[in-house]
Amino acid sequence: MSVADIRTDYKKASLAEADVTSDPFSQFANWFDQALKADVAEPNAMSLSTVNAEGKPSSRIVLIKEFDQRGFSWFTNYDSAKGQDLDSNPHAALLFFWTALERQVRIEGRIEKLSDAENDTYFNSRPLGSRQSALASQQSQPIADREALEQKLTAVVAEFGEHPPRPAHWGGYRLLPERVEFWQGRSSRLHDRIIYTRDDNGTWKISRLQP
Repeated sequence: MSVADIRTDYKKASLAEADVTSDPFSQFANWFDQALKADVAEPNAMSLSTVNAEGKPSSRIVLIKEFDQRGFSWFTNYDSAKGQDLDSNPHAALLFFWTALERQVRIEGRIEKLSDAENDTYFNSRPLGSRQSALASQQSQPIADREALEQKLTAVVAEFGEHPPRPAHWGGYRLLPERVEFWQGRSSRLHDRIIYTRDDNGTWKISRLQP
């Protein structure tokens, strides 16, 4: 089979203006809850797209850790490639794709860093191995081989044991949305697209986009 011949005709659901809530946060919460109940694999996984100082984009999968009326949050190494991108261009895009429900959510907006208190609270809730790895790894930097990485981890365990501190370069970001699109797959590629756009007064406008 040719790659060009691979296709799925989406028929599971529809999305009308009357189906959505008045703001994108409650609408996202509804869809996220439905993804959980549908046993979607890693419904918290999202593609994070950033743009560096030279205007070159890059994307990677990260895990959302919180969402509320303020925005959508995740954690990482501030010195990583994505952290450097966000330092130079504090805007990003998120994409959730829940295949089992034939749905996407696209979120665009500006970025802010979380507070030290928020970072400490989440860091201390992580599994021990994840906390140790955050100290051992200089994310996105080259290393000779796997053995060298494991030696760094061994050194962290020897020094800090079961109480590794949160490194200063590790913390969270929050995306403050300006546009949020809910996409429901439909038959013959005539998909439903409902978008929320925030105006200068902070009010959300709801409209439909052509597929």
